[in-house]
Amino acid sequence: MLLLNALIFQFKYVKSRKPVHVNELLDYIQNQYIIGKISIWEYKLIFCELDKRGAKKP
Repeated sequence: MLLLNALIFQFKYVKSRKPVHVNELLDYIQNQYIIGKISIWEYKLIFCELDKRGAKKP
């Protein structure tokens, strides 16, 4: 949950708005992983939490 709160805070800081849906957070962490900003461990932890909340990959 702590990682998810940090993710939402970072999303709001970068995008200057709140995420509308958990899918936006999923897209955001995928991008962060691809560019090397988060580790695979962090990605998997956050992905599991987002999945529980209904996030789906496109």
